[in-house]
Amino acid sequence: MGRPAGWLKELTGRTPMISPGAPKTRRSVEREFWKGVALGRSSEGAAVAVGVSSAVGARWFRQGGGMPTIELADPVGRYVSFPEREEIAILRAQDVGVREIARRLDRDPATISRELRRNAATRGGRLEYRASVAQWKAELMARRPKPAKLVVNLLLHDYVQERLDGRVHRPDGTIVAGPEVPDWKGRNKPHRQDRRWSTAWSPEQISRRLKVDFPDDESMRISHEAIYQSLFIEGRGALKRELVACLRTGRALRVPRARSRNKPQGHVTEDVVISERPAEADDRAVPGHWEGDLIIGTNRSAIGTVIERKSRSTLLVHLPRLEGYGEAPRVKNGPALAGYGAVAMNAALTASMTRLPEQLRKTLTWDRGKELSAHAQFTLDTGTKVFFADPHSPWQRPTNENTNGLLRRYFPKGTDLSRWSAEDLDAVALALNSRPRKALDWKTPAEVFTEQLQLLKHDGVASTG
Repeated sequence: MGRPAGWLKELTGRTPMISPGAPKTRRSVEREFWKGVALGRSSEGAAVAVGVSSAVGARWFRQGGGMPTIELADPVGRYVSFPEREEIAILRAQDVGVREIARRLDRDPATISRELRRNAATRGGRLEYRASVAQWKAELMARRPKPAKLVVNLLLHDYVQERLDGRVHRPDGTIVAGPEVPDWKGRNKPHRQDRRWSTAWSPEQISRRLKVDFPDDESMRISHEAIYQSLFIEGRGALKRELVACLRTGRALRVPRARSRNKPQGHVTEDVVISERPAEADDRAVPGHWEGDLIIGTNRSAIGTVIERKSRSTLLVHLPRLEGYGEAPRVKNGPALAGYGAVAMNAALTASMTRLPEQLRKTLTWDRGKELSAHAQFTLDTGTKVFFADPHSPWQRPTNENTNGLLRRYFPKGTDLSRWSAEDLDAVALALNSRPRKALDWKTPAEVFTEQLQLLKHDGVASTG
């Protein structure tokens, strides 16, 4: 005969729910995944850490455009948690009453009664409480997706899209077509290829300009973050995802800030990022930790600068031209003849560092320039472990950056640095090392460095005796 219409609603107190199959991953797991991404983990690493496959993690990251699609804060205590639901299921299977369950969980009996009725499994026509099904139903009903503002307000949508996607035109209004570009394939901008010309206002510019163009219309307001979410997160339905190509970065996925730092790339592997540098190098208490970089001049000229963190002592590395430089037009990906290719840089830097006692050449922190891409061989030759600072983080090499500023007094930008000999560089280094420094209680770097050498000799004699 069948069941009467509305029997399920009468039984559970809620409208029928169409089962999508097996319950999906709990939102608490997804929340922990996004917290791991925010800490700088890869999507695969964060997925494995929370117990799901790397493919699932990659899909979550891609669908979210690199942005969390759920609130990262844990639900407040008024919501029944999954451990509580497991406890309810166990007690219910033991025929414990509703009031006794409520007393043990320190919950109101009405909360337990409603939980047993609303979130129970109904397959088979009877209520059967299982924790996993109850959690899935609760999370499904807790989702209250709001339509995006750019979907509801068409005037606002057109304003935003026009300033992201609008065509470039001349003062008389004639549209400039720009270059022909390949179809967008959902990936990041193509490197070293043309990009489509567009008005390309940033989301923040659009958000701020709305207040100028519509000062009295509060409906014409949207935050720049909401615009980014409409671009990056799948399913928002407000803006086409290919409009990310109109952003300055052209990224199809947002890169979490912590993830962009300490990221291995090319010659920089996970074991040589700055976070792996010994802690003793940070506080300057122990000598022998150096910072290095290049100062660049015209005509592909350069000078290597290496500064000791504790004494602020400076070494200048002479990088002469190699044989054959300037005799023929430069060949792309050809041999580096300017003097600071990987091979030449290794040779010059090794010659400078090996003049120091072994105890005073422990580590060297460099920026991510390719000139030190052969750092493994340098470490073998000198015993000096090389670490690389994070991209665009000059404050992680503060002593080197400050000294490079002082060196520009002698080697200004826009000048040819290849004209100076190794003896000239030694003279400039001596001048810097003879200047008293406030950070050294007005001692000179040369004096502090000499003290370090004498201390090493004294320790060596004491240990021999």
